[in-house]
Amino acid sequence: MNSSTRTLIAAFWMAASAHATAAFPEKPIKVVIGFPAGGPLDQHARLLTDKLQAVLGQPVLVDYKPGAGGSVGADAVAKSPADGYTLMLANTGVAVINGALYSKLPYNTLKDFTPIARTAMQPLALLVTPKLPVNSLQEFVRYAKARPGQINYGSAGNGGISHLVPEMFKTATGLFMVHIPYRGSAPAFTDLMGGQVQFMAESIPQAANYHKQGKVRALAVTSAARNPALPDIPTVIESGIKGFEVVGFYGFLAPAGTPKDVVAKLSDAFKQVLTSPEVRDRMVSQGADPAFLDSEDFARFLAVETPRWEKAVKASGAKMD
Repeated sequence: MNSSTRTLIAAFWMAASAHATAAFPEKPIKVVIGFPAGGPLDQHARLLTDKLQAVLGQPVLVDYKPGAGGSVGADAVAKSPADGYTLMLANTGVAVINGALYSKLPYNTLKDFTPIARTAMQPLALLVTPKLPVNSLQEFVRYAKARPGQINYGSAGNGGISHLVPEMFKTATGLFMVHIPYRGSAPAFTDLMGGQVQFMAESIPQAANYHKQGKVRALAVTSAARNPALPDIPTVIESGIKGFEVVGFYGFLAPAGTPKDVVAKLSDAFKQVLTSPEVRDRMVSQGADPAFLDSEDFARFLAVETPRWEKAVKASGAKMD
């Protein structure tokens, strides 16, 4: 084969590759969620998919693969073709907590995925039962310090964000509280309202709803700024605990090796969707903060968050097999 023939072949393949990228997407895109339908991730996906379809010109389908804290779905996406047609919607647990929590995790977020876009930040509220004689976070800390080991906190289960945020809070304040894990947040809330547990950290939408009904008392939010859903509730930092900002997140990832041009096209599509006032308003009403990061910035964010949550998991002693 002479040099001119090789040049022609190389030019042909470059042109074909450029055409394939320019044509992307040419068929429906699948978004995998590692949890059952109807949960917070599903709600977030539904909020974005209609607008995303309009931007990309192809249907965006949601596929549920629940199991092992989202790990089953994540593993399926990691092993999918790296062509941009299979994405994962991940939360904090799937992306940065599971690696430290599960001893035999079948995927590594930083190695097996290409970040596409961070789409939201999800702050939590620190809550107490109304039966407790405290009305501020400072009062709660004083109350709990006077009763070491007598305060119980509930969570939606071992190793989740509602378990790890109170553990981070304990570390920051020097409190000794006892963890009571539940099978989901609903039974934990029931016992918080009844006073069987005295403290809990929960995502804003559910927390704000129960707080407004007077069934629980919100003392602080874990974001750096106050949340529109709880405008009268101070941040933990405002309440005197310096540097305490712990916020969950949602983001989309593709299998490692997805072509850069495809990643850029998908990332830009999410950026367009998140500039929609309708989407932003609905997201805020759900208690989440629209917080777009493109592929490169999301990758940097994950690289920082991963060791931070690994430290929290280690401190909590939580382990899942």
